Amino acid sequence: MILGRTVEEVRELVHEYELVRHGDKGAWLAGRGLKADWIRRWRNAVYEGDLDRGLIPREGSPMTVPPRRRTALEKARAAERAAQEAELAKLNARVRELEETNAALGKAIGLLHAMKEQEPGTGPTRTDPSGS
Repeated sequence: MILGRTVEEVRELVHEYELVRHGDKGAWLAGRGLKADWIRRWRNAVYEGDLDRGLIPREGSPMTVPPRRRTALEKARAAERAAQEAELAKLNARVRELEETNAALGKAIGLLHAMKEQEPGTGPTRTDPSGS
């Protein structure tokens, strides 16, 4: 936990922050109750450190990932997330379709059984094996 947030929450906040336009970052931070210093440290941990283990690079270390590259990475990540969400929606629709088909087949099978029970009975024909 970092300032009461999970590692995933911190990572998501950093990724969201990177996509905010330059003039809107202060309002974005204020709207979420965050400080610029926190985001700066979290960003260093995400891009240069090991956030999962709580390792944050030392102060004054040069950024190894330039801001333009980070923005490009975030845009690519957002596009990938959108593609995954679209694929998930497509798969969920297919699952619903198959479930509906399965339900319809179950009803059809039930009707066939009901119809078979209502047919006039014709006993099974037996052949006498001794007559051969």
